[in-house]
Amino acid sequence: MSTVVAQSLHVFGLRSHVANNIFFFDEQIIIFPSGNHCVKYNVDQKWQKFIPGSDKSQGMLALSISPNRRYLAISEIVQEKPVITIYELSSIPCRKRKILNNFDFPVQRFISMAFSPDSKYLLTQTSPPESNLVYWLWEKQKVMAIIRTDSQNNAVYQVSFNPQDNTQVCVTGNGMFKLLRFAEGTLKQTNFQRGEPQNYLAHTWVSEDKIIVGTDTGRLFLFESGDQRWETSIMVKEPTSETRNLEVIRESESLIEFPTISSPVPSYEQVMMASNNSQLAMPQVFAIAAYSKGFACAAGPGRVLLFEKMEEKDIYRESREIRIPTDPQSNERSQSDKQDVLCMCFSPSEETLVVSTSKNQLYSITMSLTEISKGEPAHFEYLMYPLHSAAITGLATCIRKPFIATCSLDRSVRIWNYESNTLELFKEYQEEAYTISLHPSGHFVVVGFADKLRLMNLLIDDIRSFKEYSVRGCRECSFSNGGHLFAAVSGNVIHIFATTSLENISNLKGHTGKVRSVVWNADDSRLISCGTDGAVYEWNLSSGKRETECVLKSCSYNCVTVSPDAKIIFAVGSDQTLKEIADSSILREISAFDVVYTAIVISHSGRMMFVGTSVGTIRAMKYPLPLQKEFNEYQAHAGPITKMLLTFDDQFLLTVAEDGCLFTWKVFDKDGRGIKREREVGFAEEVLITKTDMEEKAQIMLELKTRVEELKMENEYQLRLKDMNYSEKIKELTDKFLQEMESLKTKNQVLKTEKEKQDVFHRERIDDLLDKQSQELQDLECCNNQKLLLEYEKYQELQLKSQRMQEEYEKQLRDNDETKSQALEELTEFYEAKLQEKTTLLEEAQEDVRQQLREFEETKKQIEEDEDREIQDIKTKYEKKLRDEKESNLRLKGETGIMRKKFSSLQKEVEERTNDIESLKREQVKLQGVIKSLEKDILGLKREIQERDETIQDKEKRIYDLKKKNQELEKFKFVLDYKIKELKKQIEPREDEIKVMKEQIQEMEAELERFHKQNTQLELNITELWQKLRATDQEMRRERQKERDLEALVRRFKTDLHNCVAYIQEPRLLKEKVRALFEKYVQRADMVEIAGLNTDLQQEYARQREHLERNLATLRKKVVKESELRRTDYVRIMQENVSLIKEINELRRELKFTRSQVYDLEAALKLTKKIRPQDVPETVPSEAMPSIAPTMRLNEQEETGRIIEMQRLEIQRLREQIQEQEQIPGFHPLSVVRLPSLLESEVDFEVQTK
Repeated sequence: MSTVVAQSLHVFGLRSHVANNIFFFDEQIIIFPSGNHCVKYNVDQKWQKFIPGSDKSQGMLALSISPNRRYLAISEIVQEKPVITIYELSSIPCRKRKILNNFDFPVQRFISMAFSPDSKYLLTQTSPPESNLVYWLWEKQKVMAIIRTDSQNNAVYQVSFNPQDNTQVCVTGNGMFKLLRFAEGTLKQTNFQRGEPQNYLAHTWVSEDKIIVGTDTGRLFLFESGDQRWETSIMVKEPTSETRNLEVIRESESLIEFPTISSPVPSYEQVMMASNNSQLAMPQVFAIAAYSKGFACAAGPGRVLLFEKMEEKDIYRESREIRIPTDPQSNERSQSDKQDVLCMCFSPSEETLVVSTSKNQLYSITMSLTEISKGEPAHFEYLMYPLHSAAITGLATCIRKPFIATCSLDRSVRIWNYESNTLELFKEYQEEAYTISLHPSGHFVVVGFADKLRLMNLLIDDIRSFKEYSVRGCRECSFSNGGHLFAAVSGNVIHIFATTSLENISNLKGHTGKVRSVVWNADDSRLISCGTDGAVYEWNLSSGKRETECVLKSCSYNCVTVSPDAKIIFAVGSDQTLKEIADSSILREISAFDVVYTAIVISHSGRMMFVGTSVGTIRAMKYPLPLQKEFNEYQAHAGPITKMLLTFDDQFLLTVAEDGCLFTWKVFDKDGRGIKREREVGFAEEVLITKTDMEEKAQIMLELKTRVEELKMENEYQLRLKDMNYSEKIKELTDKFLQEMESLKTKNQVLKTEKEKQDVFHRERIDDLLDKQSQELQDLECCNNQKLLLEYEKYQELQLKSQRMQEEYEKQLRDNDETKSQALEELTEFYEAKLQEKTTLLEEAQEDVRQQLREFEETKKQIEEDEDREIQDIKTKYEKKLRDEKESNLRLKGETGIMRKKFSSLQKEVEERTNDIESLKREQVKLQGVIKSLEKDILGLKREIQERDETIQDKEKRIYDLKKKNQELEKFKFVLDYKIKELKKQIEPREDEIKVMKEQIQEMEAELERFHKQNTQLELNITELWQKLRATDQEMRRERQKERDLEALVRRFKTDLHNCVAYIQEPRLLKEKVRALFEKYVQRADMVEIAGLNTDLQQEYARQREHLERNLATLRKKVVKESELRRTDYVRIMQENVSLIKEINELRRELKFTRSQVYDLEAALKLTKKIRPQDVPETVPSEAMPSIAPTMRLNEQEETGRIIEMQRLEIQRLREQIQEQEQIPGFHPLSVVRLPSLLESEVDFEVQTK
């Protein structure tokens, strides 16, 4: 096993499509499924504890908790097989008590479970087509009874026990409501369905024999002992203005694609698909929960209704309504509360109600609040924080803050704090978010959406975009470690942007498939990328080129990372291996053991490595990687892991997956110690806030302060007024009370005197009554004594009478005893005589019976003989038939042999057809994927078409407005034509002057062109001379080199000759030395001469070629230079022409304006009867019109003279510029270009005015 250990710390997410997905363990702790775990969450202390799923689990399907809160049952799929695991919640940590995985009956998965009231039995329901209801004694893993609940493949949604009886169970489903009782080892149905079958979605027991059941049409039924007693329908109420109009009851959840293997069969999607379009307006009751006063039920999207029992009757009335609040951060606020409530649960004290919704959210409400808010509906609150409701596609973290950034297909971006385990920021958008990256400072984030790449600020309470790039469908982006750059992937191109200048500084092209992952090295000098084309490239950012590459086309890579020293690249892909790549080659391949690695990350210390798999597990390894299977594997998610990251200090591991959950893990070494931080730096506490927000808040604070001061002043004034009022009232009350006290005192005196009188009267009355009572008492005593004497005498007489009566009764008893004994003797004699008669009759009857038996036996013998004869006849007849049947059987056997052969051939054909069908199905799945991608493209194109239509409409409106304007302008055409003619008459003399000047300019241009030709000819001559000079210089250099070589040769020869002179006394040695000199110098000189000739030829050829190439290059440069000069000259002349035309237009406007002023003055002075012409729309903007009162102008002759003088000065300036240009070598005048004539400018002006 590996020494690297990861411990799950916290999870942000919920799997709402697990059946019965939330319940209370006690008053503070709730249990819910998240990823491949069950989470125990303390609502008050905010801690989480985990119950991990089984090894190799493919997801949880259903949960159930025992009534005594001791056991938790989890239904899972493990390696394509169903498993039920029962945990003991009371132990810490929770341990497995029993595992039910050996089944004697066919089962695909268990979709609903329930514990009995005493927690000894477990009820489980399997999915169609089996649809078996199994009654377990789970402690002994024994099946007590099994029954098929449905034979028509209808969905079963819920099973439950009677809360008071272990033997009675209830099952509801599509068209199914059954009550069953366990007796004598079998489950028997005790009710019979009457009326039309309904789609029963949920039920709950409200008493020992009463069940509330809800349907998909918003109807609630009360059944008592299987018979319907009460029915009501939930109506969709129009919300108030505070909760806005109800637009759609059910929101489309097409974006969320949950894994099919992990979602139970009685799922929310299945119910929504089963419901017809006509039923979309009806609220569907997905969940019901009972409590002491009644029950709560889901009543359509975003609504829960509370029903309370009526005291007198067995019916329920609606008492409260609770709604899911709208989300202010949602992009569709009107739809944010349209979530179906899938499960609900009351706390043990019934103080809190917790619900889970179809968008993976948890809400809670305190029940006491519902009683306070009478009339208006109450609103739920988030139990923890808003969670992702679809697959998480992006994950990022930073250095300076404990932030985690995630983005999801639910179109939201969320910022989490892994230190406090809270949600810091979140915002929803119109488009799906595919990837995200956090700047190391934690202040910026870059997000890749379906339509654009956005760079955004993380403000104190908002995520606000400040730069958008037209990078469509960006699936991967990443800030560099220093934060000065970020990379964004678009298809197979990687764009590099600068964070400071926000410009695209480089585009890295080379991948032939989509790029799936990019990672920066430690110093940000290189970028590593991998893609579906099986290529891993290392890019040098300074040159924008690939430095190393490793291509394996058989593998589609999912993720890549690099070691801290940037020497080794690690890549994982579809071939189920982990690859170590260095210097463009694969060093090692470590097997993944039958799973696909989808993500990989290495620690900054380089000692730990973590990989994520396609089954949702993570593996912790130590680096360098071992050759054997040495890693720790942990259950994490219920879907393929999409991203993994380690925090900068290597303390926490972060994982996200397609199940929409985010896990944080604490990383330890083998001894249980955390990896030490590389540097102890506290997290930054700074936040961003815009200036406008600060100003608004400051303004609000000022307003509030002024408001507070005003309120203080007002309150003080009110208090003073109240004090004055109260002091006046106190004075009035004191006066009033003093008066009342005086009156009461007088009354008291009067009452005292009356009381004394009454006391005297009562004393006298009592004395009289006492005298009277004593007299009456004496009289009564005398009377009673006489009565007692009379009663005593009566008593004595009665005593004597009773003695006499007793003696008489004793005599009567003695006489009765004697008569009784005589009568008894007589009766015994009578009955003995009767008994003798009966015995004689009995003996006679017995004799008759014996006679009848003899007769019966005789008849029996005769009948048996007759039957034997008949049997013999029948036997012979049937033997004949048997022979015939045997013959026919032999014939049929031959026919069956032939039919078997036919059947085998048909079976082969069927197998072939099934193979064809499977291949077609696979093709269909591929085509469906293509169709989905094309549908997305179609949606994008539709949006573009809609935008284009809007722009076309705007253009059409503009065209319509312009047409109107054109019609208005045509009205003034006649007047303008007349004025233009007059202006032409005035301009003709000026045009003559301009023609003369143009002719002069043409002459000057011709002269300039002539000079230019001369200059070019001279330049050519100069270049040829320069080339000749260079050739002669090179020749001179060569000759000088030859001379130096010969001088050196002569010097060497002289030295050798001097050495030979030393041997002048020895002729033989002298001869050898002279011969050696000859061989050394004479032959080499010849060869040098030959070689010199060859080199001279080659050098001459090279010189000629170089000369021609240089001429060609100079000619090319001249052509380019001339074209550029011609173009610049042409542009300059055109600009000057435009400025002249503008000046003429302005003069025309001034002329028209002065004429309009003349008309006004003449009309004012009544010198002419002409009507002033209408104001004509000008070709210049309105601000060009003079806005001040008209000033005195020169007469026409002076004005024309001034204009001609200005034109002359302009022509002189142009001539000076031409002379300056002539001095520039290589300049060619644009003799072809001519200035536009004033007649052409007049035509342009007419077109503009039209």
